Amino acid sequence: MEIWEVAYLTGIIDGEGSITLTKIHKNENRRPCITIASTDIELLSYTQSLTGGVISSKKNYNPDKHKNSFTLNIKKKETVIGLLSKIEPYLRVPQKRKRALWIIENYDKVTMRNGKYNQDLIKRKLAFEDAFFEI
Repeated sequence: MEIWEVAYLTGIIDGEGSITLTKIHKNENRRPCITIASTDIELLSYTQSLTGGVISSKKNYNPDKHKNSFTLNIKKKETVIGLLSKIEPYLRVPQKRKRALWIIENYDKVTMRNGKYNQDLIKRKLAFEDAFFEI
């Protein structure tokens, strides 16, 4: 990815995105996720071409007053952490920058590759999540 594309994505995420931890399935641990919401499907399609992810449409309950809205969800761990590593130095919103850095520095330390957690590892994982949501 070119540096100007990284800067462009950073601005989009700073303005319209969120950096969070989410569950894909009810009984699994939270994982990093970047979401970007917009009424501009072209913007999201371009962003998707750079980052991957899935675009979904939101239910529009009042189409006479509101434009259709879409969300790009980037949930693949390697993609999210790689993207956060590229954009973190350029993020201007303090909370987003802190959250990105927290994930980059700590997520792999509390995440088991085989998915098997003992009680100590579960406590560490939950403490990581609690600290993240306090940012």
